[in-house]
Amino acid sequence: MIGIVGVAATLLCSPAGAQDSFVAEAKRYTALVSKPNPPWDGPTTGPPAQRGKSVIYVSAGQDNGGARGVGQGAAEAAKIIGWNFRLIDGQGTASGRRNALLQAAGLKPDGIILGTIDALEQADVIREIAAKGIKMVGWHALGKPGPDRNLPIFTNLATEPKDVGKAAAMYAVAESNGTAGVVLFNDPIYAIANVKTNAMIDVFRTCAGCRVLMVDTTPLKDTATAMPQRTAWLLQRFGKKWTYSLAVNDLWLDAMPPTFIAAAIPGNGYPRSISAGDGSMSAFERIRKNRYQIGTVAEPLRLHGWQAIDELNRAFAGQKDSGYSAPVHLVTPANIKFDGGRHNEFDPDNGYRDRYRKIWGVK
Repeated sequence: MIGIVGVAATLLCSPAGAQDSFVAEAKRYTALVSKPNPPWDGPTTGPPAQRGKSVIYVSAGQDNGGARGVGQGAAEAAKIIGWNFRLIDGQGTASGRRNALLQAAGLKPDGIILGTIDALEQADVIREIAAKGIKMVGWHALGKPGPDRNLPIFTNLATEPKDVGKAAAMYAVAESNGTAGVVLFNDPIYAIANVKTNAMIDVFRTCAGCRVLMVDTTPLKDTATAMPQRTAWLLQRFGKKWTYSLAVNDLWLDAMPPTFIAAAIPGNGYPRSISAGDGSMSAFERIRKNRYQIGTVAEPLRLHGWQAIDELNRAFAGQKDSGYSAPVHLVTPANIKFDGGRHNEFDPDNGYRDRYRKIWGVK
């Protein structure tokens, strides 16, 4: 990770005309990525269902709404394709993730889905699992979507993290008319989190009237206990300069509202919060009520669960991965009633379930 901590003093400036142009670009981009009902642009062909398979979903931690949602989608798809499915919870710690992977490998499944298990953190275990002939698909396991040249992961599923970070930051630029004072929240042990954070910083470097006040690295696993006190400290340090919070995941934002309430900050006041990833149920609820969060770059979690099963099916059939990466999508108060938002999740209304059923040849 390069260029994150201490970035506030080094942001670049641009002339006023360029600034006005960039704010206009941010507003156009925000409108584009927040359009409801994006059409299906994923695979339409692939191998039929491979029979008699078993798959284990290893979740980094079921307190993480993203990992939980993908697991729910994978369980749903596994039932449809006719496979045995099991979930093992890594409990949100490095040792818990390692033990969960070892437990999964000991059960000798045909495939394992890595639910936001950072592949570099668990590289040795992943290589041991692959040596047993077990196929692996990752979700947010690497810093980018697709196969990896260095680790035996068939493919990694994610919306392009650079686009996710860009969408969150551009929304802050657009909503603030180019005046955002930002605190970024990142956990640098996750490669995908660093990609998102650097993408956000790149946007704010181009916004002459914006300023990154700091990058906070409170660990993801500690957000519930650490963030109330941390939020109070940030309010005391930055005061009204702090107008936007951007986090790589909704979990940081889950724990902040009680401190804002205690400080008599209204739900539609400042600082306003945007998450660059996942789109948890609690985030959707805050956005719907316009209370302490105005957006999330929500990933289609259940769709990704279905895609994980489809990618494993391709691996079992000896075929290549589909190459599909779901497009970036920003959820705001204006579009939250579309694409499953009424159920507090981003579940695209694009017929993906029927598409995968057709590919697999199942009803």
